[in-house]
Amino acid sequence: MGVRHFLTLKDLSHEELTKLIARAIELKKKHKSGDIYEPLKHKVLGMVFEKSSTRTRISFETAMIQLGGHAIFLLPGDTQLGRGEPIEDTARVLSRIVDVIMVRTYEHKKLETFSAYSDVPVVNGLTDLAHPCQLLADMQTYFEHRGDIQGKTVAWIGDGNNMCYSYINAARQFDFKLRIACPPGYEPDNHHIAQNDSYATLVNNPTVATTDADLVVTDVWASMGQEDEHRARAKAFADYQVTPETMARAKPNALFMHCLPAHRGEEVSAEVIDGPQSVVWDEAENRLHSQKALLEFLLCP
Repeated sequence: MGVRHFLTLKDLSHEELTKLIARAIELKKKHKSGDIYEPLKHKVLGMVFEKSSTRTRISFETAMIQLGGHAIFLLPGDTQLGRGEPIEDTARVLSRIVDVIMVRTYEHKKLETFSAYSDVPVVNGLTDLAHPCQLLADMQTYFEHRGDIQGKTVAWIGDGNNMCYSYINAARQFDFKLRIACPPGYEPDNHHIAQNDSYATLVNNPTVATTDADLVVTDVWASMGQEDEHRARAKAFADYQVTPETMARAKPNALFMHCLPAHRGEEVSAEVIDGPQSVVWDEAENRLHSQKALLEFLLCP
């Protein structure tokens, strides 16, 4: 088998993803008990960042350290990428030196080009199309709190952005039902919905989406690069805030998730994100453990 990349959840099978989540939970327990586990000793992760980050950078660096390896943080301005070196050439060189590469960028096409010219595994640390590492953490978090998500109902409230697309992929790969409520004009691409219509449904209405849902998820109204649209988006999304009333329509034991950073009083009220149904802090921590499982999967076949 050739080099395995992780650009979207579709790069792993249902069985592989399920095993990876179980492994993440095992690695979390091992870490909490104080066990030292270093299968990636002397391995190096190269991290290419075009977008700013808190959770992605810290979780990947910590993951490599805890697994016995090392991580190198690279900004375009600090490399020849910032001076116009082709992505293909950077990928060829970097993959001759490090063992695995994480890329966080804007255009998904850049990530695909990078992986096509890399001799080592490439991981999507976030693009405008997908954020699969966040979904690994989300699925781990749901499993820890409520068990298998297969057959459950998830409500997505807000923008049809990269997280929304990733939840569409997750619905297929983990076999749950996804209801999507976005303001008119901010929906995910119809083609993507049509390809997954057995799993994902565009309902537009937050009330319909959240009724009897097992999990309610949202994200910021204006993602990185969309700051100049904030005022228009705030007006369009005004009826799409996740509030206690929103959660009351879901099942009594429903969970709330948000990939963070969050804007209290915009996409979610403080009462919800800081309330008893919120698992956002477990979700953030699990970026570390699910990514450790992913790195182990890619580098220790």
